[in-house]
Amino acid sequence: MDDFLDPALLRVQASLWGVWLLGVSLGLTACTATCLPFMGSWVLGRGGTQIQLLRDTALFVAGRILAYALLGAIAAGAGTWLAHVLHGGVGNLIIGSASIAAGVWLLRSGVAHAPCNAARNAGTTPPLLLGFSLSLTPCAPLASLLAVCAAAGSIGWGVANGVAFGLGAALTPLLILLPLVSLLGKNLRENRAWITRWIRWGAATVLVLLGFRRILLAL
Repeated sequence: MDDFLDPALLRVQASLWGVWLLGVSLGLTACTATCLPFMGSWVLGRGGTQIQLLRDTALFVAGRILAYALLGAIAAGAGTWLAHVLHGGVGNLIIGSASIAAGVWLLRSGVAHAPCNAARNAGTTPPLLLGFSLSLTPCAPLASLLAVCAAAGSIGWGVANGVAFGLGAALTPLLILLPLVSLLGKNLRENRAWITRWIRWGAATVLVLLGFRRILLAL
């Protein structure tokens, strides 16, 4: 019982709880506005089943948690250097590249003579890359996370703080909005087989344009 009353342990738990709440504040606000154009376009163009939607959403969330864990580890080992790098435009460059890759992947999955597994594979890597890259968007909550991890001075605690932050950021309205976007796409395609290709190409074009815009912001 004494372990549960240990002041050091209580401070650690309070710190992780605070970092989790910081992640929640990001997930419920800026995350939705930043991520919806990317993931909404992907889900609409993907036109998959509900199982594929759940998998894509899970991969997107996993990518975010993985990114924050990695950022926490780097910040703990490198101090404030990482925050300066992200503000220098590297984050936007990675986001832009991932968005363009997702758009190209959508186009490949819609080519009639593409490999038979192209459409199946289209639901794996892009959501993970989008989730990972969009976590690099410079913002006040992320800067606070990096400061906490840098002050921790331990890579292990940096990872723990990053994971706690990512789990908080995973609580986002996107979990509700993406199924609605998928349902909209399904209704548009119903009894309109000819429109499927146009929706996919339109969504892919949006992703590519969003990607180029991010890259221009990084330059």
